[in-house]
Amino acid sequence: MRRSMKLFSAAVLGAILGLESAVLPYSTVLASQPTTYRAFEVGPGLDNLSAADEMADYQWALKNNGRIRRTQKYLNIDSLDSIYVHRDENGAVDQVALPPIGPGNFATSSTDAVAGIDINIQPAWKQYDALEQKREIIVAVIDTGIDITHPDLKDAIWVNSDEIAGDGIDNDGNGYVDDVNGWNFFDNNNSVYTGSDDNHGTHGAGTIAATRGNGGIAGISDNTYVKIMPIKALGTSEGKGDTQAVLDAIHYAQANGASICNLSFGSTHSDETIAKAIKDSKMLFVVAAGNGDANSVGYDIDKNAVFPASLPYDNVLTVANLMFDGNLDESSNFGVQSVDLAAPGVYILSTCADGKYAYMSGTSMAAPMVTGAAALLYSATPTATLSQVKNAILSSVHPLDTLSGKVLTGGMLDVDAALRALLGTK
Repeated sequence: MRRSMKLFSAAVLGAILGLESAVLPYSTVLASQPTTYRAFEVGPGLDNLSAADEMADYQWALKNNGRIRRTQKYLNIDSLDSIYVHRDENGAVDQVALPPIGPGNFATSSTDAVAGIDINIQPAWKQYDALEQKREIIVAVIDTGIDITHPDLKDAIWVNSDEIAGDGIDNDGNGYVDDVNGWNFFDNNNSVYTGSDDNHGTHGAGTIAATRGNGGIAGISDNTYVKIMPIKALGTSEGKGDTQAVLDAIHYAQANGASICNLSFGSTHSDETIAKAIKDSKMLFVVAAGNGDANSVGYDIDKNAVFPASLPYDNVLTVANLMFDGNLDESSNFGVQSVDLAAPGVYILSTCADGKYAYMSGTSMAAPMVTGAAALLYSATPTATLSQVKNAILSSVHPLDTLSGKVLTGGMLDVDAALRALLGTK
């Protein structure tokens, strides 16, 4: 006797069919509401980059030897008996009945890494470390909060030297009391780290500027000269924030000396207030392209815009998410006009809350790769402008056939080539 079928709502069926962790979808809001922004993320190389960083072995984005494989399991529809679909009185599907499912109904697919699909950071570090003059800069990370006590980040965090910690006085007169390490615009206080909800921002900060050589991971830039300004504008476990929080965060970053700003979030709703703030800013904004539709399928944001990723301003760099085989991840948005280049964003190992480390995937992980590179380049060239840094990054990408017609440059981030272009070295 056959077992009875299990009933599922139509909305649940999609989650059953795909078993890999899903990226966060965009937030779609009505024009009459404040814009809601949502973080873009979802959930290893064996050649050691640094003998002192034990986890550097697993940072494939920095050194890819082709020894990584992603295996996905999915439900093979063709292996199932008939699926029963019930429609309501209006003809809409309201229930779906699946037949019994066993191990034989699942299939797997694998994606193998391709050696050399990495950001080419090692020769850039060597050249940077040999430079006699470097510029100190501030990188604003507008995101969830950041674990500022993390062993790999504590030396990378910006300190407001004009503020006296814990005295309850706005010493620098900027309107924010005790903003020693940044500000929390989501909760309107100076607590830039509140716990596990801050994994997203902490992860991005680690990619940009984690301390090299202290036993953890290796950040792209040198946090002796590059400091992270934590600005919390997104909160809750879903990483949401609104227009006012993001607007105030941008103004705070610029007023306090940030040169580069990482924005690993976005919305499908056009927000003229935020667009104007970005356009009028002197900062360089590095922006995540976004992780596709509600089913985590990437789409062309030239045709269906995402903000701020689709903003056409000279001070915006938009980044797609590259797999370790040289293809865009299936969840990554693209657009030959709106998206400038690709960078690694799948299974990226970095810092997370409570002093820990974690793999995360999404364009939220790809954008900090470019932010860290921009910070390294800007620090390395005290006379260069941010526009020159941006142009060096775009003019020196590693071209890939898989990116032709997908991103403006047709290539992926190449840090060493960008640094050589900026310094005029061979």
